[in-house]
Amino acid sequence: MTLRAQDELRNLTFDIGFQKQPKGSVLIGFGNTRVLCSASVQPGAPRWKVEQDIPGGWVTSEYRMLPGSTNPRKHRPRSRVDSRSLEIQRLIGRSLRSVVDLESIGPNSIYVDCDVIDADGGTRCASITGGAVALYEALRTLKDEGMIENIPMSEMVAAVSVGVKDDEIFLDLDYALDSTVDVDMNIVMTESGRLVEVQGTAEEQAFTRDQLNQMLDLAEKGIKEIIVAQKNALGI
Repeated sequence: MTLRAQDELRNLTFDIGFQKQPKGSVLIGFGNTRVLCSASVQPGAPRWKVEQDIPGGWVTSEYRMLPGSTNPRKHRPRSRVDSRSLEIQRLIGRSLRSVVDLESIGPNSIYVDCDVIDADGGTRCASITGGAVALYEALRTLKDEGMIENIPMSEMVAAVSVGVKDDEIFLDLDYALDSTVDVDMNIVMTESGRLVEVQGTAEEQAFTRDQLNQMLDLAEKGIKEIIVAQKNALGI
């Protein structure tokens, strides 16, 4: 097995158009983590926007881990609410809406579904990163079909994990590293360097302000590389 440098991303892949029915789709791979992201468009804005007479549409997300994505098998949620999935899908939705002009998509609702096929750490970061690609592809399809005038996505957005282990800073944690770090952090950032969300937790040992700055700097480096890969995959 090839060992990565501490500031090196896992192998990143995008298989655009993986599904045929959605307006946009991509199978994204972050190392051994793979997530299928699809963007489906439905006419009509959410009821709450209509009732409040707010123009434009909406972008939202759903996130699930498929049963075979983990070992042992992950049970499918039935009647009970999967609070972790709910938290992650809200994060994905917030991240994607941060770079979209909702008024310009017209009275349409775009659902970005993120289904984890293989989980080896960083599934929420992969979902945000792949979700942005699927969303852009869907908006491009809407423009090509004459449903909207322009692609109302001002910039790309992506996410990556960072962590601290034995006072060393690591980028893009796989499961083996994620399960042993002292500090685990997920960072969402736009192409222009604006922060959408910072989720950081000390597991075994509290971290310093200096370590926080180091983690933010390393995450920014990784996200810039990810966004270059996103745009190359989309041909933009």
